[in-house]
Amino acid sequence: MLGLDYIRKNADHVRECAQHKGENPAVVDEVLRVDEAWRAAQTEAESRREQQNRLSKEFGKTRDEALLPSMRELAASVKERMAAADELKGELDRLLLLVPNVYDPSVPLGETEDDNVVIRHWGDKPQFAFEPRPHHELAVALGMLDLERAARVSGARFAFLLGAGARLQRALIDFFLDLHTSEHGYTEVNPPYLVNSASMVGTANLPKFAEDAFRVEGYDLWLVPTAEVPVTNLHREEILEASALPLRYVAFSPCFRSEAGSAGKDTRGYIRQHQFEKVELVKVTTPETSMEEFEGLTADAERALQRLGLHYRVKAMCTADMGFAQYKKYDLEAWAPGVERWLEVSSCSVFNDFQARRANLRYRPGPGEPPRFAHTINGSGLALLRTWTALVETYQQADGSVRIPDILRPFMRGLNQIGPPA
Repeated sequence: MLGLDYIRKNADHVRECAQHKGENPAVVDEVLRVDEAWRAAQTEAESRREQQNRLSKEFGKTRDEALLPSMRELAASVKERMAAADELKGELDRLLLLVPNVYDPSVPLGETEDDNVVIRHWGDKPQFAFEPRPHHELAVALGMLDLERAARVSGARFAFLLGAGARLQRALIDFFLDLHTSEHGYTEVNPPYLVNSASMVGTANLPKFAEDAFRVEGYDLWLVPTAEVPVTNLHREEILEASALPLRYVAFSPCFRSEAGSAGKDTRGYIRQHQFEKVELVKVTTPETSMEEFEGLTADAERALQRLGLHYRVKAMCTADMGFAQYKKYDLEAWAPGVERWLEVSSCSVFNDFQARRANLRYRPGPGEPPRFAHTINGSGLALLRTWTALVETYQQADGSVRIPDILRPFMRGLNQIGPPA
């Protein structure tokens, strides 16, 4: 959420950013309109209250009962005006949640995903002496993946991982958690997988993205769309000490998304599911260090891909493709040679104080100083579903087997190859 005072002073800039993000800039005008009405209602209520207080003092001195009708009228008027002001404040608070974040000057301007900018590659595309197969053919043949039975059990966009496929997923989880805790200095968190609406608002998943989430009927609980939600809200409504920052957390969780806007996309294979798993990186830091910590978090996610030997690229997301809440965003995409496409395995974002304002997450710069809103950063380190897919396709062999990269073999109990199929 942007600060109300910031919007008042920078309305043209906020409108421009909303326009470039593909959001409705008219919400800024609605905020300003309701803000003006709210302040006018407050001023009028305070004016009536002052009149009420003067009459009360006069009555206390004179006991003139002729003043009583005016006093009663003013009391009712003050109550009415304060109720009107409270109603306008509620509408203002609702509208503020609909205003998108601004963006960093370095973010490329663009209207579609085609305007995203590739800023670096790592490694080379794998070369094969045979025609590489897509992961869903390989994995089904090896007994690692079953989409048909998952569809009978749960419907479309669900999957069973079986045998070595499930073990490979678990190996990736363990590898990512060990890497980020032992080498990158993150504290491991095992978060709740159900969160309340206030937590979803705190990370800007609500109200805008309600249709993309799964809600538990009869409860104020939502299935987490990512561990970003519970972990970012870990210190909601708190004032942290500057000396404790930056906080660095890593968490594994299943993730649940309705994929409401993805009809017809990635319907084949293990690429886009309603339930998937991620290892998520979250940082809470100060404004002075947030951009540096953002680049560091991105580098931490990249090292996971490098250790796996996966060819990838990093894209700076343009204004129209970066998201409602993000101040700046990079996507990490691994090459999947079987389906011949780049797969997003991590989105790394810095939010400035946009999430922290919604979650009332603050820090105290120094002893006796007033608290300030913290800055938040997050990114996948990595998303399991597409990393698993890119790995299976990258390490496939001519006989239909899948070689296990060296870094994962300790997590696979020394297994160096899956298959070949019987």
